[in-house]
Amino acid sequence: MSQLLHVHPENPQRRLLQVAAKTLADGGLVAYPTDTSYALACHIGDKRALDRIIALRRLRKNHQFTLACRDLSELGTYARVDNSSYRLLKRATPGPFTFILRASKEVPKRLVHEKRRTIGIRVPDHPVAQMLLELMGEPIMTTTLRLPDVDGEEQDLFIDGEDIADRIGKQLDVIIDAGACGLEESTVIDLTEDVPQLVRQGKGELDAI
Repeated sequence: MSQLLHVHPENPQRRLLQVAAKTLADGGLVAYPTDTSYALACHIGDKRALDRIIALRRLRKNHQFTLACRDLSELGTYARVDNSSYRLLKRATPGPFTFILRASKEVPKRLVHEKRRTIGIRVPDHPVAQMLLELMGEPIMTTTLRLPDVDGEEQDLFIDGEDIADRIGKQLDVIIDAGACGLEESTVIDLTEDVPQLVRQGKGELDAI
């Protein structure tokens, strides 16, 4: 059974998030709130934890994985980006957007899209997510916490940490419950071509960037 941590959504208790950060560093799975919905996270270098996420969400072979970052300071380490794309990223982050970029050689191959050699980059605008990333000191692998049903269709997003604990608590190591944080996914924009392409319309509004 997972450990359920009740944290304040705006002023999260650092000592509680240190528990979650240690769990990630030790190869565990953590559910945490973002500015769009609850998400799953694992350490970017842990294959076993990633395999657990793939099994839990029944992800397809060519799923586009995403790195959650505290800010853009480490962007150059994990992705290749030109000046115009970087200016767009600065305007949109932190915020409810995921950007698809060409992955650098620093990204573990298992996280890179097999055919396109891309990686998603996300800078969430949520105090809990921000502090968790600060404590980690590096990006984390992240994906929306949404489960497939028996027919392979995706279910609704989770309402809060208690909802997550009731439904899949045995499959996670830590759940960070900060109450309801939203039921929308991020807006996904592909920046690998000359002109940015909208892949998925979510919470992020394009006129904001």
